[in-house]
Amino acid sequence: MVLVGRREGRNFGYGRQLSYAGPQALKDMFGGGHYGTVKAHSDRWLAFVKWCRSEAGPGVNDARQIDREVLSDYAAYLRGLVEHGDLAISTAQNRLSSVNRTMAALRGDQYVKLPSPSKALGMQRTGVRQSVPQGQDREQVQQIVETLCSRDQMRAAAIVQLTRATGMRLREAILADLSRLSREAALYGKINIQDGTKGGRAGTSAPRWIKVDDHIRGALRFALQVSPADSRNLIAPNESYLNVLQEIARPAREVLKAHDLKGFHELRAAFACERYEQITHHCAPVNGGQCYAIDRRLDLEARMQISNELGHGRIEVVAAYIGGGYD
Repeated sequence: MVLVGRREGRNFGYGRQLSYAGPQALKDMFGGGHYGTVKAHSDRWLAFVKWCRSEAGPGVNDARQIDREVLSDYAAYLRGLVEHGDLAISTAQNRLSSVNRTMAALRGDQYVKLPSPSKALGMQRTGVRQSVPQGQDREQVQQIVETLCSRDQMRAAAIVQLTRATGMRLREAILADLSRLSREAALYGKINIQDGTKGGRAGTSAPRWIKVDDHIRGALRFALQVSPADSRNLIAPNESYLNVLQEIARPAREVLKAHDLKGFHELRAAFACERYEQITHHCAPVNGGQCYAIDRRLDLEARMQISNELGHGRIEVVAAYIGGGYD
């Protein structure tokens, strides 16, 4: 939808629905390009829209009604999620930044924004993990899987196994093409994570191969067993990704927390720490390892490898999973 003329009418001329207006304004701002960036901002904008419509939100559906007070209230809401361990600081800051960018796209100015997301949250992201990742103990993970299975939450159990075994993001585990991954495991002894990847990093331009072990084989076998009929992933033909997120993944978080696991993302960090130890034969820095001081070249090689396996384009991001040490 191309905006013609002045920004008049509901949602500054971008339609009646706030959820539709934001992504359309972003597409215009980026000229139809930068697909990954537009999608990331749009996804975070939709999280904001969901809050707007919730009991905790202001109940608005028109961007013209959004002012700095509304944004400050949203920042307070996100701060509460971070304090309760339901959201990472980096995720909260990214959400606020995307709301700022989307409001600028809708309005055509910078008048309604939070100048500093970190100050609005009252929290500063370090980018370096300080706490030991939960979920490194495979017995703990197995107990979570068994509890979920006992409650008939089989697909949630599959997600837990996939994220711990492969380091997949939650979205990637839900959307993974299980048949293809199983074929690759059998043929090549490694799998290429491509479905549901972040920022458009998929296809031959961004291969993400991970060597298969017994844990990955077992996770794939189980996921295939519980995959809905006529589906290649963990989403039934009559479901959407959002359905699975709300009805499968979200209820499982209670079980995770009951077993001292903050969320699925901790399993990704546990995978990264395990891979660091496999590659360097030293514990990850956050677990007390000193490889970066003993052999900086080996430490760097491990971080580069883990960065590729996690689907990140920047090596410095790995510190958020395994701890510091790399300069």
